[in-house]
Amino acid sequence: MKHSRIAIKIIDAEEPVFYDPVFHGRTLKVFGMDDWPAKALEYVVSAYRKLDYGTIVFDTEGSFPREGFDTIIEVRDGSPAGLDPITLASRGVLDGYTAATIVQTAYGLDRVLTERLYADFMRGKVRSVPEALSSGEKYAEVIAESYTPLDEALFSGDAPEFGRNVLVDLGGAYSITVASLAFLIVSAVVRHRRKTVVAVNDAAVLAYTEIGSAAVPLITKPLRGRVTVLGTNYVVDSIMNLSGPTLVLYHEPDTQSVIYEANGVPPGPMRRYVQKDEGAFVYRTPETINVEWGEVPF
Repeated sequence: MKHSRIAIKIIDAEEPVFYDPVFHGRTLKVFGMDDWPAKALEYVVSAYRKLDYGTIVFDTEGSFPREGFDTIIEVRDGSPAGLDPITLASRGVLDGYTAATIVQTAYGLDRVLTERLYADFMRGKVRSVPEALSSGEKYAEVIAESYTPLDEALFSGDAPEFGRNVLVDLGGAYSITVASLAFLIVSAVVRHRRKTVVAVNDAAVLAYTEIGSAAVPLITKPLRGRVTVLGTNYVVDSIMNLSGPTLVLYHEPDTQSVIYEANGVPPGPMRRYVQKDEGAFVYRTPETINVEWGEVPF
């Protein structure tokens, strides 16, 4: 089978198996226990760096190697991170309406209040989330209902530069709300980037909340020149139901069965048990479901 220039080897076998975003889909889902998804993401990021791709990595474990990143955003509960969406919009990093919709998603504004917030931003009346909170407008009351000191810390500090290679270290964010909000904001910033690989671990954790789930379409929307890899220990519908191929790594037997089932693999020999250091690459065409097995190169 022919491969595009951005195909990478995903399984070692008698005939190596390649993941090709052009033919298989631009979002690769990786399921495995322990640190297998993290190993897979490190391998994929390294492979695409060799193809001169930029890298955006969201790491909930705080263990991703830091070499090769020109921007590292450390998200810690109660520590400044500079991720105020309205401030970023004021600096041209985001557009104003996207910033307003992030606030809408985070604090439950309705459509009318979101439009008012956007209008006030356009008029120069509001230049940050704290300013929106203290504005005295109706949207300020709604924001105040769920705004916490953790939010204030996340929004405070100098805004990151958002270079070509960005690591978002979420290992110190024990608040799922803080982690999800950082995930959404950075995803919005990088959503139009091409010639970029976006890697997320653990994707199921970050997509657990409404805030985090809003980020997933931003980084999985198919774009030429972009590859997204979602790694997770958890078998959840929010990740399994996304379009794109699946890499099954070592996991519990019944968990592997659920993954095969979700991908439409029929019972029988196609559902081979994946052991340590092995992988099953499941991909679809309009006519067929295909499964390739072998050892993984990481």
